[in-house]
Amino acid sequence: MALHRTQVAIVGGGMVGLALACALAKAGRKVAVIERDANAGQLPEQATQRVSAINLAAQQWLTDIGAWQHLPSERLGAYQGMHVWDHDSFGEIIFNADDVDLPSLGTILENAVLTAALWQQAEQLGVTLYAGASIAAVEYHENDATIQLETGDVILAQLVVAADGARSKLREQVGTPVIHRDYQQAGVVATIRTSEPHNGIARQAFLPGGPLALLPLADPHMCSIVWSAPLLEAERLCALSEAEFNKELNVASNQCLGLLSVQSEREQFPLTMRYAQKWVYGRQVLVGDAAHTIHPLAGQGVNLGFGDAHLLAHEITELGTLNGLFDSQQLQRALRRYERARKAAAVRHIATMEGFHQLFTNRNPLVKLSRSIGLQFVNQAKPLKDYFLRQANQLD
Repeated sequence: MALHRTQVAIVGGGMVGLALACALAKAGRKVAVIERDANAGQLPEQATQRVSAINLAAQQWLTDIGAWQHLPSERLGAYQGMHVWDHDSFGEIIFNADDVDLPSLGTILENAVLTAALWQQAEQLGVTLYAGASIAAVEYHENDATIQLETGDVILAQLVVAADGARSKLREQVGTPVIHRDYQQAGVVATIRTSEPHNGIARQAFLPGGPLALLPLADPHMCSIVWSAPLLEAERLCALSEAEFNKELNVASNQCLGLLSVQSEREQFPLTMRYAQKWVYGRQVLVGDAAHTIHPLAGQGVNLGFGDAHLLAHEITELGTLNGLFDSQQLQRALRRYERARKAAAVRHIATMEGFHQLFTNRNPLVKLSRSIGLQFVNQAKPLKDYFLRQANQLD
């Protein structure tokens, strides 16, 4: 049995947890990351289905902490525009990076590829990384916390960060109440080939059952799709033959990129909203999906998590230490500031996504007409479009 002392122990080696680790280590804090996946940090050779849209503010922060530089350029799908339309109506809205003098609107990137880059940077910054490590027990004390691994090793930390996902074990262990909404939908994800080039434009069609997003990858004829649908419909889509799935995909997309053909396995994941009512419990603090999950229709989930990590890193970095120890009262004040600010941001995003979900799933003819008129109005109102673009490219 070995005893390891650290200032911050981050449980969960996903994108948000690793980004926080890099930011803290770059600022001179002593950090450990505990990840149960034994293959954590490995760059997948083949394209994977789960992707995220990384906005410019998050991209800049990831550059500042030294992680973005590790990403292979051939896996980066920068997009310069966005086209959103109502499938069975006339409403549409088009965004262009040039309209607000931006180089792009963001980058579509495989989650596994970004995680591998962050893991590599964490190693270079001296973060202690535990891959394939499972936690046997966590005990919280007045001045520290004890994490016992199933290997028998013990980590003594001044702060434990729960970055262990939507079904956070650490959050459940302390009994934090969670507001939960099951949308009774699943997101079907896959990689597709398009007969026409995507030209760096992200596209999203609002269908009666949910939105279909076509996200441009680095290859000009490859996209990642996220097709939100009711649970039974999502199961049916995944069970279809490739030929039948391609046929339905082409109808749903209006062949906006010519003929579409699936190139990968299809996977599905449930769509839910979660919001933890308490983010700080003594020496434990929540970040990312452990604190909140939102509907993916605007692609802002991971950026919201990066906003958590960015602010928490700032608050912890600003703390003074005595012989490497945080002052308990100062630490609690910093955690409360973080909690207040990021709860407000999460509630704002949740309310916005809930509004969009209600608006675009309502099939009332009058609502559909109003929706289409509203889309057309925003599309022609440059100040409004500029405002939406600026808001979508922030970490706050």
